[in-house]
Amino acid sequence: MEPWGDQPTIRWILENCHTWAIVGLADNPSRAAHGVARFLQRHGKRIVPVHPSAETVWGEPGYASLKEIPFDVDCVDVFRRSSEAGEFADQAVDIGAKAVWFQLDVIDEAAYERATAAGLRMVMNRCPAIEWA
Repeated sequence: MEPWGDQPTIRWILENCHTWAIVGLADNPSRAAHGVARFLQRHGKRIVPVHPSAETVWGEPGYASLKEIPFDVDCVDVFRRSSEAGEFADQAVDIGAKAVWFQLDVIDEAAYERATAAGLRMVMNRCPAIEWA
């Protein structure tokens, strides 16, 4: 099993991360990020949309980038291509997040190494809505 999909890490993130910055979340109901954000919100998590358009989603104001969020973020959840995702893991380190979560089919082993070396917990190629159970 890959180290980025171990159950103790998944469980820790789901139990201990309360504020989730969701990179790629815009007000587009046809996108997976939209449904996952709602799922997390319904399970008591605060969602923070992060998208260049900085749209409000599910009642939460959006931000154009992670560095613009004016409060602490526990987990950075990334809905971007693998080739683009690593920069958000690095930004998660920069903003002091506790964890990074790359969604299904998003894998960047070098980003995993950098984030975990910096002390963050990280999951890749998983969905919190699926793993919740």
